[in-house]
Amino acid sequence: MKRFKAAITATLILLATLVWLLYRFMSPSTGGVSSRPILMYCAAGLRLPVEKIVSEYQRELGIQVEVYYGGTNTLLNQLEVAQTGDLFLSADESALEMAYDRALVAESIPVAVQHPVIVVSPGNPRQIRSTADLLRSDVRSAMGNPDQAANGTVVRNALQKLGTWEPLFQHITRTGVFHPTVPEVANDVKLGSVDAGIVWNSTASMMTGLEVVSTPELSAMKSHVTIAVLASCQHSAEALRFARYLAARDRGLPAFAQSGFSVVTGDQWQSHPTLTFFCGTVNRRAVESVVRDFSAREGVTVNTVYNGCGILTAQMQATRQNQTPIGFPDTYMACDRYYLETVRDWFQEGSDVSDTSIVIAVAKGNPHGIQSIKDLAQPGLRITLGQPDQCTIGVLTRNVLRAANLETEILRNVVQETTSSALLIPSVVTNAADATFAYATDTTSEQHQIDTIELSLPEAKAIQPFAIAKSSEQKNLARRFFRKLMDSRESFEAAGFHFHDSNSPTRGVNTGSPDPAAGNEDL
Repeated sequence: MKRFKAAITATLILLATLVWLLYRFMSPSTGGVSSRPILMYCAAGLRLPVEKIVSEYQRELGIQVEVYYGGTNTLLNQLEVAQTGDLFLSADESALEMAYDRALVAESIPVAVQHPVIVVSPGNPRQIRSTADLLRSDVRSAMGNPDQAANGTVVRNALQKLGTWEPLFQHITRTGVFHPTVPEVANDVKLGSVDAGIVWNSTASMMTGLEVVSTPELSAMKSHVTIAVLASCQHSAEALRFARYLAARDRGLPAFAQSGFSVVTGDQWQSHPTLTFFCGTVNRRAVESVVRDFSAREGVTVNTVYNGCGILTAQMQATRQNQTPIGFPDTYMACDRYYLETVRDWFQEGSDVSDTSIVIAVAKGNPHGIQSIKDLAQPGLRITLGQPDQCTIGVLTRNVLRAANLETEILRNVVQETTSSALLIPSVVTNAADATFAYATDTTSEQHQIDTIELSLPEAKAIQPFAIAKSSEQKNLARRFFRKLMDSRESFEAAGFHFHDSNSPTRGVNTGSPDPAAGNEDL
């Protein structure tokens, strides 16, 4: 009977939600910056900080945010049926994983961390010290319904692994109560309706008249609060602007910290942030469309600087010598690991995105009959190479020549060293050179004018890594940009790259970390 009543109640709530959503989205605009309010589904236990943030956002930017509160899992079911709205603020990453499984959400931003605790009346009259005490015959308890509240789901999943969930479930079913939201559990304890309740530590800190009992098994159950953009969102730039505000270290996060949450290291707030992206020239054809799409979806500017990696890293070094972060990139995608290694102290650990081979390029028909590196040593040939101090292809080519024990012989035939890999193929196409060493990706658009000779040496490969600067004030934005790159396999393969699937982020879930040094964590 209890389950039947719960099902009826859930159905009525869902119908009410749909009617409310229809009313909100069919109603005409009442003015303001946005023609429609941003709609966010939000876990009920996050209400206190969220109401403050929403109020400040409307005051500061003049944009209305409508919030629908409920148990995290209940909200998940509702937004699946409604298929409308902009944001989902989840109390636990497991619900977010389910939302990804159901294709309900797109990108996400970490906000805070919390864990379950036991709350009792002041003085702890039943002397409850652990979850085992909740099984006593003289103790009545309350907790979140695992099918509705994220707190209940987290506790159930963890205790099942310990083998202690079933006795607790049966005891609460017989003598206590399951609620759809955590605040209802806390209220029951405060009113004396039950002797104990399992709630979030943040919920306990927001309510007076409760005593907290922390236990090792519950404290280990870390839960990540995360805000995600819904797949149904029609105005991603507006939704992501509010999401960035809520997760900004100088806007929304202080409200969460004041409410007892352990907050992540958020980005610095900017209504329209700029992400500076240094990018080796070889990557240009693969990333240009990705940059354009990401900028439009986020409503941000990605200031992309393309050049030879020697030039880019020299610019970074000059900036650092002036002891100012102005002009230093937020992100860097090198043509090869070599040029990320030269600036490794200023970046988090890089992740490989793609790779390409180094080949010999000659005029169509191969008029000089070049078949191997050794053939480039024949007298009279004109060869162009990349300049090793300015571009990665120059460094890698020298490594190839040394591996073949032909560096001295072939350098005698070099007529020009270019500052960028993009200038090598044109030297052959315009007959300024008879041969050049180039990235295979740079040859794809000129196949009607050139032929290529593949090289079997392991040194004849360039691997393109992506890294985020330790000094960046927009690390979460940079991580979403990385995820966009790793969701762009087709773009890289169309440009001739071999794509590295193994480094693709799982689903895009980014839980972050409450540690103050989290801004320096790896991708």
